[in-house]
Amino acid sequence: MKSILSAIAVALILLFFFIRFLEKKSLYYPLKKIEATPRDIGLDYEDIFITTKDKVLISGWYIPSRSPRGTLLFSHGNGGNISHRLEKIKMFNDLNLNVLIFDYRGYGMSKGSPSEEGLSLDAEAVYHYLVNEKNVPPQTIIGYGESLGGAVTVDLAVRHTLGGIILEGSFTSIQDMAKKHFPFIPSFVYKTAFDALEKIGGIKAPTLHFHSTADEIVPYELGRRLFERAPGPKEFVDLNGGHNDAFLVSRDVFLSKIDAFVHKH
Repeated sequence: MKSILSAIAVALILLFFFIRFLEKKSLYYPLKKIEATPRDIGLDYEDIFITTKDKVLISGWYIPSRSPRGTLLFSHGNGGNISHRLEKIKMFNDLNLNVLIFDYRGYGMSKGSPSEEGLSLDAEAVYHYLVNEKNVPPQTIIGYGESLGGAVTVDLAVRHTLGGIILEGSFTSIQDMAKKHFPFIPSFVYKTAFDALEKIGGIKAPTLHFHSTADEIVPYELGRRLFERAPGPKEFVDLNGGHNDAFLVSRDVFLSKIDAFVHKH
């Protein structure tokens, strides 16, 4: 009996660490190759390299507007890299917004390996770069979070001044996402939290929330729950399309709502 119990204990321990290994593999999908740049779509830009508080070098692009209404700090989703967001960058530039988009550690040309704490440090370093190097007033910075980047943006907004927050296809927490996709795995097993639901009540900036009713990756109800917890002023906008293309399928609504949000706030 003792040998059976010992074997079960060993198996459970191995399973625990295997799930932890799979957790990181399933959460981050970084690509290193930069496939195109803003110049390929007719936009001037600056390559930027910033060292984080824990001495990791991260990279990004600063795309200035000729008549800026504000500056968008773009935290992208968990897949690809900044070169896969050129369509959005062009949209934001057309709205007369400066854009600073950066790659998390381990993505694109950024060094290191992604983690929840690391992504938080990356966003904070970019924020300080805008404020201290570009002399951008904090109240004119709009945090834009795409999917996983929504949790990164909410975390940043709790700790620093932003003029507004735009969240697209964002979720409440990793535990809630896991319950939807892996209901057979106990939530306490997961090390990563990205608990935007817990944090969003502490932000002081207005928020604009986009979520597709047909989102096949981040359930619509998680986006609604996150919105309901936000303190306001706030607005929730339904989009059509999938998780990765709703901003294109619902392009007119997407752009008009951002335009109005920037004008108002």
